[in-house]
Amino acid sequence: MTLEEIREGKIFLIDKPLDWTSFDVVNKIRWNIRKAYNLKKIKVGHAGTLDPKATGLLIICTGKFTKKIDEIQAESKVYTGFFKLGATTPTYDTESEESEFFSTEHITEELLHKTAQTFLGEIDQLPPAHSAVKVDGKRLYELARAGKTVELNPRKVIIYDFQITNFEMPFVEFEVHCGKGTYIRSLAHDFGKALNSGGYLTELRRTKIGDFSVENADNSALEKAFFEN
Repeated sequence: MTLEEIREGKIFLIDKPLDWTSFDVVNKIRWNIRKAYNLKKIKVGHAGTLDPKATGLLIICTGKFTKKIDEIQAESKVYTGFFKLGATTPTYDTESEESEFFSTEHITEELLHKTAQTFLGEIDQLPPAHSAVKVDGKRLYELARAGKTVELNPRKVIIYDFQITNFEMPFVEFEVHCGKGTYIRSLAHDFGKALNSGGYLTELRRTKIGDFSVENADNSALEKAFFEN
């Protein structure tokens, strides 16, 4: 791969490792490119954040292709993972300890599938209190860590498909096809609430963004400065 190709624009499909931030991936690839070509700077960006505890498809753009980031981010996405029912956490995932507990004895397979279908289409969704959404220039997670409560307005998001693919209480396996801006953590919380049980996200993997699939990911860009001069 030549420097000219990278500057003109390349797209890297990365299977983001667990506990890496999206910016960790961007910085690693940028560092590898700079090292390989002895550059002071190169444009590198990602098309859609994944939380550190999530894995899966992360699209990295270089050079002139960074102008495509907004276009790629607007594409629909597919996620798989697990919810845990019967409890909630402040962050809606495993980043915080369980804080409230509920009964799950009333939950049946039929109820799981029926409830999932109520989330299809355009729905109102509140971002998690611990998220990167900005309010008055501050990230929500920064305000939450400071003990400040912020009144949020719900956002319109689209759920194209929501399937319960397996369950072994209290864990529920799912697949979701959704539009831009959907928080799967919030979906986990709202799904648990709709079941009168509470729930939170325990595992998340992004498998598709538009026509891009994690099956075509190649993490060699993270492992070494593999570019050819």
